[in-house]
Amino acid sequence: MERVTTLAAAVRAPLTTERRHVAAVTFIVLGLINILVFGMLAHAGDAGFELSTAGSGIKIPVIRVPAATVCYVLGAVAIGLGVLRATVPLTRLGKRLAVAGVLVCFLLALLCWADAGAIPLNVIIIAQGTFTASIPLILGALAGCLCERSGVINIAIEGQLLFGAFTAAIVASAFGGLWVGLVAGSLAGGLVGLLLAVFAITFLMDQIVLGVVLNVLALGMTDYLYNRLMAQNPNYNTGSSFAALKIPGLAQIPVIGPIFFDSNVFLYITYIAVIGVQVAMFHTRWGLRVRAVGEHPTAADTVGIRVLWIRYRNVILGGLLAGIGGAFLTIGSVGIFNENISSGFGYIALAALIFGRWTPLGSLAAALLFGFCLQLAQVLPTVNPVLPAPIMDMTPYVATIIAVAGLVGKVRAPKADGQPYVKS
Repeated sequence: MERVTTLAAAVRAPLTTERRHVAAVTFIVLGLINILVFGMLAHAGDAGFELSTAGSGIKIPVIRVPAATVCYVLGAVAIGLGVLRATVPLTRLGKRLAVAGVLVCFLLALLCWADAGAIPLNVIIIAQGTFTASIPLILGALAGCLCERSGVINIAIEGQLLFGAFTAAIVASAFGGLWVGLVAGSLAGGLVGLLLAVFAITFLMDQIVLGVVLNVLALGMTDYLYNRLMAQNPNYNTGSSFAALKIPGLAQIPVIGPIFFDSNVFLYITYIAVIGVQVAMFHTRWGLRVRAVGEHPTAADTVGIRVLWIRYRNVILGGLLAGIGGAFLTIGSVGIFNENISSGFGYIALAALIFGRWTPLGSLAAALLFGFCLQLAQVLPTVNPVLPAPIMDMTPYVATIIAVAGLVGKVRAPKADGQPYVKS
């Protein structure tokens, strides 16, 4: 027995070291990109950043910095963090701060390189776009958190977003009510969640395969209905959407006011959802039971917790949230439905859930990172013509791969995640 224990310890140690070195190498590579690409290839001149918008009450002067020099400094900081990560055992908080620091350095260097010698970038507009683009990612990640914390893998976030987007658009157009469309989109996501729950919990189907099947089903069904209904009847896809809702007083606060308090209702719903899930999951009796079911359902069952009921409830609640995220893609932004409008957002939301370590606040931070990449893909080609739009469109997906493969480090899903429970 002692030999087995010693061997297990010897096998685990190199794995931990390897993960640490992978993260360190990723840090160093990003730092070298800051220096060799963003710094050395930056145009001559300063990068400018605006912190106010037209019509705002207080005008903040433009901040100008030497682009190349800043890129060199940020690259050196990232390399230093990589060396620190490889040589010094860090606490969990230290690892997260190191990851955040490297990402901030990389993104700031990218902005300096793109804006060197060009017109100043408006940070407020970029931040507004980041939060707006992150809405379906945040709600999708929260849906995954609710499901997986109770022990059900949710690969079907993409299908829930897509079906919610289609239903919200057609219902809002047919009945002339945006709020009706929002409710219908949420219920459509909940319906996909119900299908996931029935086949995964009751019929014990492989949850990963089931999620992929539901995504393909949602894609095929919405494409078919779009071509048969919306394409032939424009009245079912009118393009109506929620207008921005400015909160009096708060929206006038410099810098943060336009970012957080001058958006449509979906952003405010997202605020409530994040706070609600975080508090409920970690500070209530309900959340304790959910986490118990996700970690050890047999033990939870022995103390009287209804395991299957909690899983059903959480999967359906997650679907309702994801449906709201899908509704945002249509009646919250462009107004109309197009084929495959979700464009892989569900999979990015799943990556945000993993990167955020199955916590609502961690998922929020990861979703904002990916949302920032989405916004950069829209803004930077207009500032720097060297950046072709098709290449920039790859940014959020490349960021997802880098984050999950190189930066996330060692993570542990809920112990019973993906394991069917059969009551004995």
